[in-house]
Amino acid sequence: MPLNIDPELRYCLRCGDEYRADATTCAACSIDLLSGKQMLALQADRQQRASRTLDIHPGEPVVTVRKGPLLQIKALRALLLDRGLPSLVVKEGGGACGCHGPELLLQVRESDLPEVMIEFAEEYRQSTALGDHDTCFAGEVFNAEAAEAVCPACGCLFATRLAACPDCGLCFS
Repeated sequence: MPLNIDPELRYCLRCGDEYRADATTCAACSIDLLSGKQMLALQADRQQRASRTLDIHPGEPVVTVRKGPLLQIKALRALLLDRGLPSLVVKEGGGACGCHGPELLLQVRESDLPEVMIEFAEEYRQSTALGDHDTCFAGEVFNAEAAEAVCPACGCLFATRLAACPDCGLCFS
């Protein structure tokens, strides 16, 4: 992220590149740009977050954000701690552990939930490599009654008389 942020320019949240005020998308990352004012607010928020406590006190409202095995929950907790977000790991209501170990719950402060969900979404995007793929066609629907269709996997336009996309082979029958 740039050290000197000009409120009149635009910035990429991921790579930190700086753009003219009329640009809307990062050329390198293909994500929407933030205004300099938004970046300054985000920077102030991050500084405030860095100064807050990582303790969750008894009585603070918490919400469960993930249930899973020990290693998965530990990895997610480490991710949150790295981002300055506190969390609790608790065992789900007693019972036998089974051969795979106990299912654990990851809980966060209710007030931190929006930030936690953003971090989880980014972690998912990175761990599944979805950031490297163009997903703009993912919402396309194959309509056999139309003359042509757009493949939701690759974006290829093809005649609907074909049962599979001629480009990527996705089957529609």
